[in-house]
Amino acid sequence: MLESLFGVPFDRLLLILVSTVGIFATVITYTRIAGLRSFSKMSSFDFAMTVAVGSLVATVAVAQVSLLEGMTALAVLYLLQVAIALLRRFSPFKQAVDNTPLLLMSEGTMLRDNMRSSRITEDDVKSKLRSANVRNLDSVRAVVLETTGDISVLHGPGELDLSLFEDVRDARRIDGGDA
Repeated sequence: MLESLFGVPFDRLLLILVSTVGIFATVITYTRIAGLRSFSKMSSFDFAMTVAVGSLVATVAVAQVSLLEGMTALAVLYLLQVAIALLRRFSPFKQAVDNTPLLLMSEGTMLRDNMRSSRITEDDVKSKLRSANVRNLDSVRAVVLETTGDISVLHGPGELDLSLFEDVRDARRIDGGDA
């Protein structure tokens, strides 16, 4: 009766149900073991990990691969993520895996060369400024394109701690300093 109603055999629906619950439990277990970093967006690799896990979960959930195959593939992804997180402590590896944050705006001035090289438009920056509740361009101290593609906006009074910009490309433009 279910097969005629849904056009899918009952045993296939049961397989999808069991596979989905199993792969979901596996993701939770592996995340508890590897840590929440598994779903952070701290680097481009972390973002790729999140997308890969989601794709793999979907593949297993619709029973395109077995639960055991999916669990194994997830284990490999989590091991890779942990290994790369550890290897990123070494500068050459970090440079190979991560994007470098880039200064897009300094002291109210848009850095058009940096925007062009990162394919960020003035409208993109203005949108981020509005969402950060910036009311005046002169109050903007710095805008940074982060390693994840997010844009950070620092604005308002007070001194900037230039150590926050040690890894930011072109940060020497902030306050006319040599950060």
